[in-house]
Amino acid sequence: MSVQNADLMAKMVSLCKRRGFIFQSSEIYGGLKSCYDYGPLGVELKRNIASEWWRSMVYERDNIVGIDASIMMHPNVWRASGHLANFSDPLVDCKNCKERFRADKAPKAEPGSQVSFLEGGKKNGKSLTGVVGKSGYVCPHCGSSDLSDERQFNGMFRTGMGAVEPLKEFVEEVYGKNLTKEEFTAKLNEKVESNAVYLRPETAQAMFVQFLNVQQTSSMKIPFGIAQQGKSFRNEIVVEHFIFRSLEFEQMEMEFFCEPGTQREWLNYWTDERMNWWKKYSNAADKFRLRPHEANEMAHYADACYDVEYDYPWGWGELEGIASRTDYDLKKHAEHSGVKLSYFDQQKNDPETGKPGWRYTPYVIEPAAGLTRAVLCFLLDAYFEDVRKDKDGQDVVRTVLKLHPRLAPFKAAILPLVKKDGQPEKGQEIATAFRKAGIHVSYDDSQSIGKRYARHDEIGTPYCITIDPQSLVDDTVTIRDRDTAEQTRVPIKDAIKLVETRLSEAK
Repeated sequence: MSVQNADLMAKMVSLCKRRGFIFQSSEIYGGLKSCYDYGPLGVELKRNIASEWWRSMVYERDNIVGIDASIMMHPNVWRASGHLANFSDPLVDCKNCKERFRADKAPKAEPGSQVSFLEGGKKNGKSLTGVVGKSGYVCPHCGSSDLSDERQFNGMFRTGMGAVEPLKEFVEEVYGKNLTKEEFTAKLNEKVESNAVYLRPETAQAMFVQFLNVQQTSSMKIPFGIAQQGKSFRNEIVVEHFIFRSLEFEQMEMEFFCEPGTQREWLNYWTDERMNWWKKYSNAADKFRLRPHEANEMAHYADACYDVEYDYPWGWGELEGIASRTDYDLKKHAEHSGVKLSYFDQQKNDPETGKPGWRYTPYVIEPAAGLTRAVLCFLLDAYFEDVRKDKDGQDVVRTVLKLHPRLAPFKAAILPLVKKDGQPEKGQEIATAFRKAGIHVSYDDSQSIGKRYARHDEIGTPYCITIDPQSLVDDTVTIRDRDTAEQTRVPIKDAIKLVETRLSEAK
C-alpha cells in the first residue's frame, strides 16, 4: 500500500539515513545546512539514474554527443549569459528571528493589518504584535512583520583564482585614507572582481560556448545535441524539502541545436520523449505531469517552455524544464566573444537570397533535468508498505522500495541460508560470477534469512538468491522476487542469465 503524504517524507528521510542512501554533510560537526552526502546505496542509485539518462539521450542516438566541462569558467561567460546581472532574488532579513528569506516566496498578509508572533521566533518567546508593511509579506519562519528593506541578492557562488590575495592589497591601498562609503565600496568591488571566478549555476552555458568545437570535431550536422551531466551550485536563500532544493546539486542537461522554424516540432518531440522517460521508471505514471509556462513566468529568451512536474508529498514540483531557447544563447556569446557561433548548411538555399548555402544561428531546445531531484522523486515513488501476519498472527509492516530494477543499487542479493556446511563458499562463488558478468550484487550472510529478505526489500534489491542444502546437492538456488515475494528454483548456471533477462526486459 502507498503511504499518506503526511508521513511519507518523514519516513523517507529516516530510511535514507538508516540504510545509507543520504547523510547530512559534516554531521559530526553539527551538519552544514542544505548540503548532503550520498552513502553507499545513494551513490549507486544516483549513478544508475544518470546512466539510464545517458543511455537514453546519448548511446541510443547517433545525433547527440556528450561533454564534461569545467565547473569554473571565464567570468565573461556569465556576463554574456546575463547571470551576473540578472541571476538574483529579492532578499529580506527578519529583525525578530534573524532568518533570511526570499520576498517573492514569503507568505502574504493584508498591508496595515496586525500580526502576532513570538519574540526571537522561539517557542517560549514573549508574544509580540506588529503591523504589516506595504509589501504585504511577513517572515515565513516566525510570522513577524519587523523586516529589513528588500535588496537584490545574486545567487552565484564567487571565489578567487590565483596566488595573489586581493583583499590584502586592498587593505594596503585604503588603510589610513579618508574615503567615503561609496569610494570604499567601489575600490573593494574592484579588487574582489580582479580575480573573481564563479561556480557554475547550471551546466548549459558550457555547451553553448563549446558549440563550434563539438560540431566541427564530431562532424555533426544540424539537428544535433550536446549532453552533459554534472554539479551546479546556487547560493539559495530558501532551501527546503530535504534534497529537493539545495545549494549543491546535479543536473542532466542537453542542448539540441536545430534549424530556425523547426523549434516547435522539436519541442513537441522532446516533451514527449522526456515524459515517457520519467514514466518508464516509475510505479505511478499519473504522478507526473507536463505543465506549460504561463506568459508571466516565461524566461525572456524563450518562445515556449514546459515543466515536467512530480506530485511530491507537499504538492507538484519541478523535475525538468524543457525550453525552446531560440537563438538567444549562441548570439549572446558570439556578441561578447567576437566568435561567430553559426552553422553553414551547404545543402540548402539561403531563404533571404535564394542562393545555395545557408549560414544561420541555430535555435535550441533544452531538456534540463535535475539528477538530485530525480533521486528524491524515484525514492518517494518506490516507497510502499505491506501489512502481513507474523507466525504469532500479529500485523507486521514490511517496507518495500519498489525501485525499477535498473535503478536499484543492488540488482541481486546472494544469501546463504546458514553460515556453515559449504553454503558461504558456494554463495561467494555465485557472487563472483555475477560480478564478472557486470551485475552489481550484495553478498549477505548476517542475521536470519527473514531479516535479510526484509533488509533487501527495504533498500530496493529486486532479486534475492538463496543457497540452501539442496544447492550443494544439485546446483540449484531459489530466486525470490522483491515485489511479489514469490520464489522460483533454478539451476545456478541459469541464475545469471535469468537476472540479466529480467533486467533487460523490465518495463
